[in-house]
Amino acid sequence: MLRRTSLTVRRLALAAVAAVALAGCNTTTEPAADGKADSGSKTDVTVRPIEAARSVTDARGVTVATPEAPQRIVCLVALCDDMLTELGMTPTATNSRLLAHDKFLGPARAAQIPVVPGGFLSPEVEAVLSFKPDLVIGLKDTHGKLAPALKGATVFWPVQPETWQHSVGYLRDLAALTGRTAQGEKAEKAFRQRLATAEADPSERTALVMYGNDENFGVATPGSDVTAGLFPKITRYPWKSRGVEGTYSMEEILAKDVDVLFVETLSFGGPAKAGERLSDKLAKNPLWSRIPAVKNDKVIEVDPEVWAKGRGTRSLGIVLDEATAALR
Repeated sequence: MLRRTSLTVRRLALAAVAAVALAGCNTTTEPAADGKADSGSKTDVTVRPIEAARSVTDARGVTVATPEAPQRIVCLVALCDDMLTELGMTPTATNSRLLAHDKFLGPARAAQIPVVPGGFLSPEVEAVLSFKPDLVIGLKDTHGKLAPALKGATVFWPVQPETWQHSVGYLRDLAALTGRTAQGEKAEKAFRQRLATAEADPSERTALVMYGNDENFGVATPGSDVTAGLFPKITRYPWKSRGVEGTYSMEEILAKDVDVLFVETLSFGGPAKAGERLSDKLAKNPLWSRIPAVKNDKVIEVDPEVWAKGRGTRSLGIVLDEATAALR
């Protein structure tokens, strides 16, 4: 089972847990009782117009105001990089590797973006301010402690996404602040249409998204993980959150007859190498080889920068593309 420390690392380093629903929508997606794809409410592809604004109040009731449309934005969380890419912008500095993905900036262009010293968990305040940002976007649980040091020098926006609706809401808010309203509407429309298309033809296979390092693992669940929240709409996903202390055992996973298994290997300093991936480590468990997905070579190591960290509309669109292809 996943140790509490490992779960905390995912929550902090990957920022996968949190928040409240969008204004006017305070429910979270849960799997159907039998694990089948949710046949309830369908994704609305309608996109409301976005109006430019100097002040917005996000889904968690945080009000963000900038005197001018922010141009120099420092990203302390990958959701920020995702949103800026969708809006046709690049961060002034970042501590994420998300931009190196081919469907973002690619390795060459991403290498030109300055890196915030200190890493995700402890970005250096002096370094952040040295970039003279108009706006700093970070994760509330991890970077909220920086707010006092940044106050008066720049605007700090603590975000905490938990569902794809939160991600869309944050995108809309940033589009309003930056004046990139047309780009925001276009990105939201593309994501909604992609999700609606995927849920119109759900898979009958049972899927699982798991994460971890070494032999410790956790199960990504709707209501606490943005990516996992997509799965009940497109396939059988019989996994529910068990709170901070709870996770699933290998015996329970085996009992669910998982057909397709998506694995996020959490590592620092770059992608895990063959032999060091979570799936490689779990292969030592005698129960692992009995899982249908393992027997049928349907264990897919996915890019954690996109699947676990991105959580914006572009990342989630990539997840949908990769997941639906594997679930066919």
